[in-house]
Amino acid sequence: MSSTELNIIAPLESPLPPVPEGDVLTDSQWTTFLAIADTFIPAIQVSSSHPRDNLSVQASAYADAVDKIRHSLPPDAAPDAVQTYLAEKPSALPGFRKLIQRQFGQYARKDAVKGIRVILSALDTRPGCLLLTGYTTAFHLQPVHIRQEILQQWSQSYLPPLRQLAKLLPPLCISTYAKASASINPILGFPRAPVHGKPGKGFDYGFLQLPPGDDQEIIDTDVVIVGSGCGGGVCAKNLAEAGHRLLVTDRGYHFSAKHLPMSTADAAIHLFHNGGIDVSDDNSVSLIAGQSWGGGGTINWSASLQTQALVRQEWADEGLPFFTSSEFQTCLDRVCQRMGVSTKHIEHNDNNRFILDGARKLGYDAKEVPQNTGGNKHYCGYCTCGCGAAEKQGPVVSWLPDAANAGAKFMEGFEVDKIVFDTSRGNKIATGVEGTWTSRDEMGGVSGTNRTKRK
Repeated sequence: MSSTELNIIAPLESPLPPVPEGDVLTDSQWTTFLAIADTFIPAIQVSSSHPRDNLSVQASAYADAVDKIRHSLPPDAAPDAVQTYLAEKPSALPGFRKLIQRQFGQYARKDAVKGIRVILSALDTRPGCLLLTGYTTAFHLQPVHIRQEILQQWSQSYLPPLRQLAKLLPPLCISTYAKASASINPILGFPRAPVHGKPGKGFDYGFLQLPPGDDQEIIDTDVVIVGSGCGGGVCAKNLAEAGHRLLVTDRGYHFSAKHLPMSTADAAIHLFHNGGIDVSDDNSVSLIAGQSWGGGGTINWSASLQTQALVRQEWADEGLPFFTSSEFQTCLDRVCQRMGVSTKHIEHNDNNRFILDGARKLGYDAKEVPQNTGGNKHYCGYCTCGCGAAEKQGPVVSWLPDAANAGAKFMEGFEVDKIVFDTSRGNKIATGVEGTWTSRDEMGGVSGTNRTKRK
């Protein structure tokens, strides 16, 4: 086997925990929901009429689209890759429904799912459709172009629930489709295994294990750090090297470099908080956070920005003058130095090059975002699904191994329920944490049901 073949060996699969039992939607609600998803991502076909299930376009427009997409395909793309992609729609993908089932059953707020179910049911009745769409025909029986008009009107509706759905459903359906689709990665030029770089080994972690039992387990330590992300990792290194007995805990689990990068569908469950989708109550703000060993440092795009002066000043104005001191700036510089943060080794993709070139031509001030790649060129495009090369200098590669070498202990799968306080001279002092530890399954993964739980 050649070195090139070795470099593109696919990562090991990481089986997912079981999908929550029970159907989150009724059959008729699923029909309407899938019709909504097919409206956002319709199958495209050549036709002069308006078929109900697909979006029709003229032959010339279809040919132009195929030629444009084919022009940007990688050389090894299948001859019919574009046609397969254009003919695909969410309702035809078994994985799409399964991912939505998990999202609604495990991660979404119960009140939000209840509201969605009410609207989906209404869209299957004549009175409900008249109120919500202006038509008496059930939503799923409308042709695609009419459904598109209806969904566009929802963003301006006088009914708040419809305006919220107009914000929530497009990113939910599109991101879920991208995770379930088998045709989109060849179109984007992202095969399952990265073609840039080579697999790395990573640090060999050892995690505390607890035997089965009903009694509460007590672990004695000087310092416990809850969360193994960027902040926790830096603190762990410094405190361990200062001689403190240290325990770092995280509710997530460690996935070694041989399991990375994951597919986007698996990464959303294993590496991201709340299945990869966190939104505010009014759906106006979306958040992305890590929930695996290494936290956000495992899934970020290597971007390493120092805290802006305006933010530091805001903190100082709130009574924290340290953040505008030269000592804090020295701390930031030391962090960046440890991770090899720089812009010297960046190789931009086409999108970034277009943005930088356009900004220069327009006279805009544009700068490259520094990356924590240890002073090395790192160009793979998969960083948000975990770094299989073990080159991105996040907590898992840098800070936590430093802490381990200084004697720190680690515990994965530990969800903290509360902080325990004592009172001394009228002041509350944190003395520990309480929570629940869940082991891996008998195969060393997290997909099995035979797992030990201890308080």
